[in-house]
Amino acid sequence: MNWEPLLLTFELALTTTLVLLLVSIPLAYWLSKTSSRLKPIVETLVSMPLVLPPTVLGFYFLLAFSPNNSFGGWIDEWLGIRLVFSFGGLVVASVIYSLPFMVQPIQAGLSSLPTSLSEAAATMGKSRSVQLFRVLLPNIRKSMLTGIILAFAHTVGEFGVVLMIGGNIPGETRVASIAIYDEVESLNYEAANTYSLILFTLTFALLLLVYLVNGGYLKRFWK
Repeated sequence: MNWEPLLLTFELALTTTLVLLLVSIPLAYWLSKTSSRLKPIVETLVSMPLVLPPTVLGFYFLLAFSPNNSFGGWIDEWLGIRLVFSFGGLVVASVIYSLPFMVQPIQAGLSSLPTSLSEAAATMGKSRSVQLFRVLLPNIRKSMLTGIILAFAHTVGEFGVVLMIGGNIPGETRVASIAIYDEVESLNYEAANTYSLILFTLTFALLLLVYLVNGGYLKRFWK
């Protein structure tokens, strides 16, 4: 049993989730508050990964980040960063691919809060950042948990995007989903089953946790 693909998968999922938290909170806050004409365009762009085939996204990431193209060549030459066939490229692609799974639950949670919460904090002289992090986010803990779990689990299950942008480099970009494909291609069903069973159990446990917490079942259990 080679644990390297699984460890790389969890490292990718954890890194992607942390980056998504930093990106999604201000973006979801803006979407929940703004009445800008740009809002439907931004919401459409955020939701695009939900409907586009992963290979389409992966293909465009591959074109954009390739050192042979202008953008990829610029970051390679001036920043010394090569995103194609690297772990960094997997993180960037995964953040964009899993963006709606984090943004939409947080946006829905913030939109459901009464405006009186923000107005009361503003009356007390609290800044917008204090209102967001000290008043609003603590009141949408269930939405935050849902976004974190969905983004993590979705990244664990990625295949098309990571294969297109990262290839299949052992120890660098060969995550568990690609390892499963390799083992099946080699007719090594026992190893493929082991990887699959671990991912199945993990994702089941994560989603069960969301339903238990958000449904209030844990509180009932401990009473």
